[in-house]
Amino acid sequence: MLIRVLPGDPILSIVPETATEEDIERTRIRYGLDRPIFIQYFDYMSGVFRGDFGTSIQTNRAVVEQIRERLPRTLELVLYGFIFSLLLSIFLGFLSAYKAGKMSDHFSRFVVLVGNSLPDFWFALVLILIFFGLLDWAPPPIGRIESDIGLELFTGFLTLDALISGNWRALGSALSHLALPVLTLGIVGAAPMMRSVRASALEVMGSPAYHCANAHGINSKELFWKYLFRESLVPLPVLAGLIFGNLIGGSVLVEYVFSWQGFGQWALRGLLLRDYPVIQAFVLVTAGFYVIIFLIADIVQAFLDPRIRY
Repeated sequence: MLIRVLPGDPILSIVPETATEEDIERTRIRYGLDRPIFIQYFDYMSGVFRGDFGTSIQTNRAVVEQIRERLPRTLELVLYGFIFSLLLSIFLGFLSAYKAGKMSDHFSRFVVLVGNSLPDFWFALVLILIFFGLLDWAPPPIGRIESDIGLELFTGFLTLDALISGNWRALGSALSHLALPVLTLGIVGAAPMMRSVRASALEVMGSPAYHCANAHGINSKELFWKYLFRESLVPLPVLAGLIFGNLIGGSVLVEYVFSWQGFGQWALRGLLLRDYPVIQAFVLVTAGFYVIIFLIADIVQAFLDPRIRY
């Protein structure tokens, strides 16, 4: 409902300049924007419970159809970016803890500083300048695959669809187009998780139980996997869930930079054009993902720490 207080009328952006007041009012009635805002809210929510998110004011298409079309594009990008950031943060976190005060530790903390300080869209532009503009190692930052490659879609995840259909050229193109946006999201998302892993690992390594196990002559591999690894990751699932949700909502500008045509870019266009059904659907879907993600995070955390009971 907060979007309604912003200046601007979405109807004026779709009617021709020659439209009369009667034409504008008829269009407003057509989209139900002439009714009180609370009536519009309850009508919208009743439609949501039926699986109807309304009709886009700008495209005149069902919002549900556009979600089905665009959401897999963003999920593919965010999922790969999250996996990369999770693996990177765990690796650098433990490396930094083991090498505290040494060059490896300083390098890992520099990655955290970069990830926390740089806006993701600016970092994306720098990567494009280096890997596409200067080195010519990456494809043009336009879309998800080369335009002359045909690929039958099954899931909306191009890499998975290419594997299912056995189209290796499409798979290579999809992976090459994913590289820079995934690197952008991965570095940004890894920073807070790496700091959490490092702090937890240092705490465990300084505990009496860890020193006792080390003093009993347990070999380093067993000491790491049985005493350090699992216990150090206990705080991570909740933070990882938050990062995953932030990547979904924060992928808007990254998608815009790379012309990804995903869920975030669709929502940004809806916000700029005051397309209320699109913005409302974006908020609801994102909130739904947060609920699911934190439920999974709680389950994983209970697995890592048997002391936790729900």
